[in-house]
Amino acid sequence: MVARRARPPARLRSHDGAGLAERKRPVTRERTQSGKLGDWSRLGATVRANSADLPHLETSVQRLEALQTQGVDLTKEQRAFRAIKQEKTQQLKTVLAEGTRLATLLRSAVKQHYGPTSEKLAEFDLKPFRGRKAKTEPVPAPGPEAPPSQQGAAGQ
Repeated sequence: MVARRARPPARLRSHDGAGLAERKRPVTRERTQSGKLGDWSRLGATVRANSADLPHLETSVQRLEALQTQGVDLTKEQRAFRAIKQEKTQQLKTVLAEGTRLATLLRSAVKQHYGPTSEKLAEFDLKPFRGRKAKTEPVPAPGPEAPPSQQGAAGQ
């Protein structure tokens, strides 16, 4: 693996050319969708306010405003869909709970009708009761036998 050298801090020449100045942090840009849309709106308004100096940017400002409007509309749709999704999720939970209760009822009714030992239950994905396996008594392991003198003493 090749070791990387640590780079010195980035430096730029100052505007007056008097030497090196440390790089300033850039202006933070909006990162959220709504933040970007608001930033575009402010930018468009500022460019329009200075339209006498910037006539060549008029078509770009119009396009940015159209995209900003489209973004706002899509955000509204997204919120509406989120609300609909939450509503549909609640409806689905209700349907699943009711369906689970009904399926349990039907399984019990089928078991009651055919009997708990009927092989017909397998058609309904139910296990028929086939009895318990007989428990086998574990055979005691032969241990060391006690000497005869101790057996006689124990019996007396």
